[in-house]
Amino acid sequence: MINRRDLLSGLGAGLALAPLPVFAAEPITIKVGVLRLIHSITPYFYQQFAPAGVTIEVLPFESPTEGKNAVVTKSVDFGTFGIAAAVLGGAAGEPIVVIALMCDRGMGIIAKKDSGITTLKDLKGKRVALWPGSTQEVFALERLRMEGMSVKDITPVRISFSEMHIALARGDIDAYVGAEPAPGVSLSSGVGTLVEYPYGTEMGALNQILGTHRDTIDQNPDRVRLLLQIHRQASDFAAKNPDAVIAMAGQKLGQKKAALLISIPNVELKWKLGAAEVKQVKAYAQHMLELKQIKRLPEFSTFLDTEFVDAMAAAQP
Repeated sequence: MINRRDLLSGLGAGLALAPLPVFAAEPITIKVGVLRLIHSITPYFYQQFAPAGVTIEVLPFESPTEGKNAVVTKSVDFGTFGIAAAVLGGAAGEPIVVIALMCDRGMGIIAKKDSGITTLKDLKGKRVALWPGSTQEVFALERLRMEGMSVKDITPVRISFSEMHIALARGDIDAYVGAEPAPGVSLSSGVGTLVEYPYGTEMGALNQILGTHRDTIDQNPDRVRLLLQIHRQASDFAAKNPDAVIAMAGQKLGQKKAALLISIPNVELKWKLGAAEVKQVKAYAQHMLELKQIKRLPEFSTFLDTEFVDAMAAAQP
């Protein structure tokens, strides 16, 4: 059993990078689901900030929906995935709770080099890879709306994030709305050209969140506090050490340094879930409702739980 008093003491001390004290009377394993993207690199650093007796098991998933479902079914204790998947679950009444952020940014609209596509309006009539139900889709559709366009003005092609660069290189598509490192790979290889990073909306650059099951919060809040303290330390470390991120991404994700040098500046690793971020989540959910991707808004009082990160932020020196 994790000692709550010791844990809160550790939080109050604001231990930025020092290892946490031993909390586990018996060894415990915490399972964390991630996506095979640079956005989800932070959990791979968790173990070095975990106290003795705590093992972090990182389980990769291919799609945001798979990652979200793993949390809902309790196949993992915590999971990181796009805000879109989280909202879809929350709106459907699933017991998914957003407890922190994982990253902002990490998106890109990329066109084939020398295609003549330099702006969103140039995408009219073009084949554009777009993953349905993704965070990127909502941002792309909102940017199209802002330009007086809609999804009817393009030919959307369903392709997974990991295959978008390959499809562009083959000429199967004219452009894609992708997730890093695909934009970095396309740009560094000369295959693609940047149309834009779609962050000019009221949703800001919101992307991946860290979520857990409602039962975990209700039945084991100390486990949540422990994991979030580890997450904070790992996130702060990764954000300040891009060389370590490059090395970890190469080891765990098989990603090349040339692409990562472009991708990493477009990925903002973070953990805080403050008032500004909550406002962006609500704006994002509203857009999904207007796009008829969800039938109702999530119950935000239970879907968002900032209690834990608020306590950490208040204790941080």
